[in-house]
Amino acid sequence: QVQLVESGGGLAQPGGSLRLSCAASGFPFSSYRMSWARQAPGKGLEWVSGIYNDGSDTYYRDSVKGRFTISRDNAKNTVYLQMNNLKPEDTALYYCARVSKVYSDYDLIGQGTQVTVSS
Repeated sequence: QVQLVESGGGLAQPGGSLRLSCAASGFPFSSYRMSWARQAPGKGLEWVSGIYNDGSDTYYRDSVKGRFTISRDNAKNTVYLQMNNLKPEDTALYYCARVSKVYSDYDLIGQGTQVTVSS
């Protein structure tokens, strides 16, 4: 079954950290670039970060640079998003996605994991 399953979301205080994981199955994971995207309440889907097939290149939207780190373990078919120094504006439903053409273009997306940043 081709799918992406996210986990690791939850409630964090401002300045806190969370680590999201995304387990992929049913396709050759190492052949695909992967991205994380998010959707805040009342807003559209927003690309957050992307990683090349072998992890050699990573990309971030400006608002998370220096705070978020994307990584992957191809032996475990898993992509991660380490989020540090969280801000209330990071509150969103976070999705793992398989990249189609550019990093903000997806042909497969998970069900999402909620991240809430609040004191």
